[in-house]
Amino acid sequence: MRRNIILFSIPAIVLLSVWTYFMATGNLWVLFSENWFMTATMAFGSFIAGASSEGGGAIAYPAMTLLFNIEPDIARNFSFAIQSVGMTFAAIWIFISGIKIEKNYLLLAGAGGLLGIIAGSYFIVPLVKPDYAKMMFVSFWLSFGVALAVVNFINKRKSIQHLPELSTYQKAELFTVGIFGGFFSSVLGNGLDICTFSYVVMKYGLSEKIATPTSVILMASNAIVGFIIHLFFLNTFQTEAFNYWLVCIPVVIFGAPLGAYTITLIGRKAIAGILILIIIAQFITALYVIRPGLDLILFSTLIFILGIFIFFVITKKKSAPSGVN
Repeated sequence: MRRNIILFSIPAIVLLSVWTYFMATGNLWVLFSENWFMTATMAFGSFIAGASSEGGGAIAYPAMTLLFNIEPDIARNFSFAIQSVGMTFAAIWIFISGIKIEKNYLLLAGAGGLLGIIAGSYFIVPLVKPDYAKMMFVSFWLSFGVALAVVNFINKRKSIQHLPELSTYQKAELFTVGIFGGFFSSVLGNGLDICTFSYVVMKYGLSEKIATPTSVILMASNAIVGFIIHLFFLNTFQTEAFNYWLVCIPVVIFGAPLGAYTITLIGRKAIAGILILIIIAQFITALYVIRPGLDLILFSTLIFILGIFIFFVITKKKSAPSGVN
């Protein structure tokens, strides 16, 4: 443990030093007094990001759009930026600590997610209106909450430590799920992790202990790509998102790794229960704040059904697991 902490502290100290120099030379400390609510939000959000299959954007996006009335595109870009730091540091801790991951899952879903987030950023994002983006988030997450409840509290199944040998069709299927996850990430700031996590856990019975850290690394890579696209290629990264990012960096580089460490000590059911309650609260809050009309309700219903399809229909046929609980 001591060795792991020392190895982890090297990149953490480097980043904190660069961040401190940037904040000091620009006299940007005042940003904390203006944006302290985001620092507090990501103290919790980054822990959830490291401890579960949900990125920090799963907390940041609804908090920003529903509670703080921040535009969805700002919330999305902030989610990319903050996850590119927090979840990357969680990934660093996972590698340093030797926490088990599933490499085939990582590579296939990661390749699909890369294609999905690039295509989605250019061709899907411009078509989504703000209120539709908000309802898309909570509706998709509601379907995931149903899947999360089934996986953790209803299904009695054996789990395996790695995926079985996949056929060409199965590889293509996992790659396609990654594409859909990338599409959702492009609009909402996260999605690749929860889509692929649910797929491998529900279809193949992959242990959450393996699927969770793998999904953390997946979302870290997806967030970095999304951050780069909006910052350098689309030139759509807003000053507001950048300022929010600055006040959260010192929190998430420790919060996300702490979550990744904590999940090795406790079962997932406690965290799953908290997440399900958060998902339900998000959906109810969105209905109260947005007060959707008939068109938006129909759109939300379609997104929910699509989520159910992703999480249940394509995972109906399970490979016979040959592992242990």
